[in-house]
Amino acid sequence: MAAEEDVKQRQIIENRARNISHNVRCTECGSQSIEDSQADVAILLRKLIRDEIKAGKSDKEIYKKLEDDYGETVLYAPKFDLQTAGIWLSPVIVGGIAAGIWAYQRHRQRTNVHIMALNLVRGVPLTPREKETMLDILTPPPAPRKWWWPGK
Repeated sequence: MAAEEDVKQRQIIENRARNISHNVRCTECGSQSIEDSQADVAILLRKLIRDEIKAGKSDKEIYKKLEDDYGETVLYAPKFDLQTAGIWLSPVIVGGIAAGIWAYQRHRQRTNVHIMALNLVRGVPLTPREKETMLDILTPPPAPRKWWWPGK
């Protein structure tokens, strides 16, 4: 009975160690977990993890120790903090700013300030023909095309 309990305890330790090892990056390989790597440092880290488990440490304490000793990059799932949030959210922020600029420019194109000002000064809205005449007068002519510029 005692031998069976001992085998069960070793299996539990082994399963926990493998689970932790799959979430820790090999500092020598970089692209493999220490569970998959055969580098010397990976073998030492696997032994360290098993020793820590036998010493009664929790998974969270083991991850914390590895992070303190080897830096945050040793973990495949880094903690979520302000810097990480900035990195992940920066494309959304830049896209939002670009969309805002695009929408503002589209709005400016549709709203001719000169006609609005003339309406305010006159107090009477312009007729469609007057608007067309004003737009013809106030819209600058297109830039002349250069003979060397592509897209004629």
